Amino acid sequence: MTGPRFHVLLGPDGAGKSSVMARLVSKLPEWRMVSTDSAFVAPEHALIPRLRRDVHEHLLPGLGAAYSADFLASVLQTAVVHLRDQVREADPRVPVLVDSYYYKILAKCRMAGVRDRAMYSWWRSFPQPSGVVFLDVSPGSAWRRRADGARLNPLEYDGEDGSWAEFERYQRNLRKLMLEEVREVPVTVLAEQPDAGRAAEAVREVLTS
Repeated sequence: MTGPRFHVLLGPDGAGKSSVMARLVSKLPEWRMVSTDSAFVAPEHALIPRLRRDVHEHLLPGLGAAYSADFLASVLQTAVVHLRDQVREADPRVPVLVDSYYYKILAKCRMAGVRDRAMYSWWRSFPQPSGVVFLDVSPGSAWRRRADGARLNPLEYDGEDGSWAEFERYQRNLRKLMLEEVREVPVTVLAEQPDAGRAAEAVREVLTS
């Protein structure tokens, strides 16, 4: 498949992608920001943030008991297809920055034990970006940004209790899988920045260079 030129902003949990994209709205007014965050979703796509809330409020607390990993992947696929649709339907004259695209969800599904190779192959057939900006963050900083683990969800750690060790292990493996997934496209890795403002400026410099 081919499509318009676009870039992807990627990074581990706690990297600050949402905060960066919010700041880029004013720094790059000529760019279109695409995300499943409610701030970037048009009113006619209100189902997307609603499903996202339901995943966090209902599905994740019941993962492994009320809901299987395959069911989780089926629901997360709605976000993947929405992002693809936004990319395919974009005005080719307007540069686009996409939050994570399918890369992070695919990595998290793999880590959750989903073995659906046909689904993964379909996602990998989607239009590919001109480049990926990987906003890095250390597990330690991400842990602190999650209130020292008080604001974690079950897709951010590897284990039962959400301990620091489980979080660190999960985040290191997530980072590895995401970088593996984008190895065929140009990737710029940005070292951890001291705050969201500096991170947004670093991303802006990459996108406009």
